[in-house]
Amino acid sequence: MLQQTQVTMVIPYFNKFMGRFPDCQTLASAQLDELLHYWTGLGYYARARNLHRAARIIMDEHDGIFPADINQLLELPGIGRSTAGAILSLAFGQRQSILDGNVKRVLARYHAVAGWPGLSQVEQELWRLAEQHMPNKNVGHYTQAIMDLGATVCTRRNPRCDICPVNEDCCAYQQSRQHEFPQTKTRKIMPVRKTVFAIIQNHHGQILLEHRPPAGIWGGLWSFPECSTGDDIKTWARQQLGYSIKKLEYKSLMRHTFSHFHLEITPVHARVNDRSRRINDTERYRWYEPSMDQYLGMAAPVKQLLQDIINR
Repeated sequence: MLQQTQVTMVIPYFNKFMGRFPDCQTLASAQLDELLHYWTGLGYYARARNLHRAARIIMDEHDGIFPADINQLLELPGIGRSTAGAILSLAFGQRQSILDGNVKRVLARYHAVAGWPGLSQVEQELWRLAEQHMPNKNVGHYTQAIMDLGATVCTRRNPRCDICPVNEDCCAYQQSRQHEFPQTKTRKIMPVRKTVFAIIQNHHGQILLEHRPPAGIWGGLWSFPECSTGDDIKTWARQQLGYSIKKLEYKSLMRHTFSHFHLEITPVHARVNDRSRRINDTERYRWYEPSMDQYLGMAAPVKQLLQDIINR
C-alpha cells in the first residue's frame, strides 16, 4: 500500500484491510471483488490484484508459508528488489538492502549523486551505496531508520538538515546543495483524454455497472459504461445496450489524474424506460443497488458519483 502512496493516506485503508484479511489464507480465499472494494479510493489497483495473486501462490506453492528466500520472493507478482529487501530485513532479519523513494533521496544527498534516480546508471550507483551502508547487525532497525530519516527529516521539500544525525558527513549539506539532489526528471506536459460516464438508472433505482478488463486503467474494477464525447448518448445506449433513454441530465465535468495523463469525465445521468429489458452478460454487466452493501471494487470517481445519486 505504501508504494506510490503516502503513509497518512494508507493508515485507515491498512487498518480496515488487515481487519478483514489478517493472513494469507483469508486473503487467498477471498473474492477479488471484495478485496478491490477495500482498496477503493487508494489507487494503483494493480497492487491489490498482485497482492491477491501472491497470496494464492503462497497458499498453493509454498504450503501457506511466506517465503524467506529472495529469489522466491521476486517470483511473486508485485514484489520487486526493494520490496523484497524490505520484507527480508524487517521480517526475517536478513541483510538485504532496500531502495525506496526515501532511501534514494537520503543516499543521493549524502553522496551528492548526480542524475535522475530513474536512469539505470544512477539507480545502479544508488544500489551499490545502499548495499555498502547496510550493516551486518540490527538490519531491521537500520532499514526502518533510513526510511524514516527520508520520510521525516530528509524530506523532498524543506529538509530539516539542522537536526539530521548525519549532516556532518552529508556532501549535499556541506556544499549547501541539498535542494539539488536527487535531480528530477524533466516534466512533460500531461496529455488529456476525454470520456463520458453513462450513469444508466432503471425504474427500480438500480444503476448499470460494467466490469472493466483485468488489465489496464482501473483493471478489474466496476465502473459506468463509457462512450466517447462525440457519441449521441441516446443512439449509443440503444445500439450498445438496447435501452431507450427517457431523461438525460449532464453533470459537472470531473478530472481524474493518472500518472501519465489527465482524464476528463463527463457524467451523464440517464433514466431508461424499458422495464422488460434484462442484461444477459452478467459477468460484464450488473445492476447495482445503491442502498445495499455490496462488496465491489470501484474507482474513486465512480464511488463519488454513486454517492451523489444516493444523497439526492
